[in-house]
Amino acid sequence: MRGFQRLIQGRILFLTICAAGIGGTFQFGYNLSIINAPTLHIQEFTNETWWARTGWPLPDHLVLLLWSLIVSLYPLGGLFGALLAGPFAIMLGRKKSLLVNNIFVVAAALLFGFSRRAGSFEMIMLGRVLMGISAGVSMNIQPMYLGESAPKELRGAVAMTSAIFTALGIVMGQVVGLTELLGGPQTWPLLLASCLVPGVLQLVSLPLLPESPRYLLIDCGDTATCLAALQRLRGTADVTEELAELEEERAACRGRRARRPWELFRDGALRRQVTGLVVLSSAMELCGNDSVYTYASSVFREAGVPEDKVQYIIVGTGCCELLTAFISCVAIERVGRRVLLIGGYCLMTCWGSVFTVALCLQSSFPWMPYLAMSCIFAFILSFGIGPAGVTGILATELFDQMARPAAYMVSGVLMWTMLFLIGLGFPFLMEGLSHFVFVPFLSVCVCAAIYTGFFLPETKGKTFLEISEDLYRLNFPGQSQGPTWRGPAVIRSTEL
Repeated sequence: MRGFQRLIQGRILFLTICAAGIGGTFQFGYNLSIINAPTLHIQEFTNETWWARTGWPLPDHLVLLLWSLIVSLYPLGGLFGALLAGPFAIMLGRKKSLLVNNIFVVAAALLFGFSRRAGSFEMIMLGRVLMGISAGVSMNIQPMYLGESAPKELRGAVAMTSAIFTALGIVMGQVVGLTELLGGPQTWPLLLASCLVPGVLQLVSLPLLPESPRYLLIDCGDTATCLAALQRLRGTADVTEELAELEEERAACRGRRARRPWELFRDGALRRQVTGLVVLSSAMELCGNDSVYTYASSVFREAGVPEDKVQYIIVGTGCCELLTAFISCVAIERVGRRVLLIGGYCLMTCWGSVFTVALCLQSSFPWMPYLAMSCIFAFILSFGIGPAGVTGILATELFDQMARPAAYMVSGVLMWTMLFLIGLGFPFLMEGLSHFVFVPFLSVCVCAAIYTGFFLPETKGKTFLEISEDLYRLNFPGQSQGPTWRGPAVIRSTEL
């Protein structure tokens, strides 16, 4: 409760969360979901455009191929964005990187908005790549920026807001994509171009808010600006204790340059951190949550939901994830990161198993489709409890200032690559495994829960320096002391 009183006291911190989130992970969730509503309209547009150019229609399999490209170019762009995020964060800073990132959003919105008038489905493809790049950058930099700006007792809750904005973006995309709004055959270009609105909101609001204090002090060596940023973010002039902690962290980074991604894998002092990052970032995308959304429509129809009402039930699935993201944001500083991760993956394993049984028996019992529908909501709720938000905090808390941008690059590349592969391979899994398609995903959930229970340290309520010292002792159990920290110095290198 005291932590949330500090959040209210530091109104600038709350505004910073909103400004970073609306143009950050909100965009990721929004553009992930709005593409579903105009599926048939864009396929018809693609076929009509080809017919107008060549005089004959596209075969159905080529229409499906072009549609698959439009969808899959988004995670492919995200992969490139994740590679850009590290250099952006170091050279431009956290806040300026988020602002510059909106160049991709503006360009994509223009391409989407004029694609139909220009008669070019290629403009939609290019727009999807650009929005993917934007999402890849913001998904890495937003939690880094917020995690570095928050006080230690609120760091987890503040970083979890990235998951809240992702879920909010998904829900808003589902709502705006309804047929009554922008999901109709004449309005789909406006639906795709509506990504411009969150980008403009961020461009207007974020310049008025402070940069990450850690970046200002440790990377730039600007003590005066760091102090001013801390005072604004905390809503008080007395930040002596926190500034002293930052000075200690600055001293720990003396004479070191920013790490390159491949260097993380060579450093024995980062062995446990890198392993945890790789395992849990991969598990987040391989746990089956995105695939549940794929199954949702057919299961709802089997349960007797009328075809014209399915779109409204789909909105309910997004609301489930949003609800649990809020709950996790409140609970994370009470129960810790490990409990949320272990609990989330265990519940996903439970409900995924019941869902598999329900799929196998749905033709045998009339009530089985309703059980399957309930399992979808329960699975999504379980995902939102822990994996959806806690995974994004790992790179912030497990790595120090010099390794953090590279860690986010590794995490981002893994997550976007897995998302791309799942999107590409899931139709073949469905065809080969039928009702047992979720068994591989359930195995991932079990492995992630076991790994978290045995190997992931708890970071709740600790400073970044305390976490670094704990991890050093875990990586080198024969040494009772952490690394010897030297006096403070300005970190001038911005090379990745």
